[in-house]
Amino acid sequence: MPVAPYLLFHLPPRRTALPRRRDPAARSLRFFEPRVPSPVEITVTVNGEQHRRGVEPRLLLSDFLRVNLGLTGTHVGCEHGVCGACTVLLDGEAVRSCLLFAVQADGHAVATVEGLASPDGELHPLQAAFREHHALQCGFCTPGFLMSLIPFLRDHADPSEEEVREALSGNLCRCTGYANIVTAVMAAARTPSGTATPA
Repeated sequence: MPVAPYLLFHLPPRRTALPRRRDPAARSLRFFEPRVPSPVEITVTVNGEQHRRGVEPRLLLSDFLRVNLGLTGTHVGCEHGVCGACTVLLDGEAVRSCLLFAVQADGHAVATVEGLASPDGELHPLQAAFREHHALQCGFCTPGFLMSLIPFLRDHADPSEEEVREALSGNLCRCTGYANIVTAVMAAARTPSGTATPA
């Protein structure tokens, strides 16, 4: 009796031989073992103090500062370089530490918010202006604002309000509405030492 044409597409495939069974004991486990890269030794000067550490090549600079050095003032927000909370200075220039690997800072100088105040506890003029004009609320974004504004004030001794707002556009704040931050930056710019760059 001939097979109906529509059944030809539903017949299971014919096997000529059974597949060879693999011995589980002989199966290699190398694909299941985690591959941990060898540590790389780096030397980084952070806030004027030299640190030598062995780090994984994939370790982010933000995690190196927070975990390896305990400098938790560098906050981690979006981890995409958008919010600016992780901003630090690398050789005097503002960078997003969540977008850099620690090995990229090898041989360079990094400044974090912990290095702004003087050793005796006196606040940097920019910090003092933020406190005086209440330019913070929850404070999570504040370290990133401060570290972004240090090189800005260094390069703009007498900024206009429009220039200040442009400089602030790279950092996100959910609390203050930016008005008091602008006021604080303008006040710090009028302070003689307000453009001082941390060590």
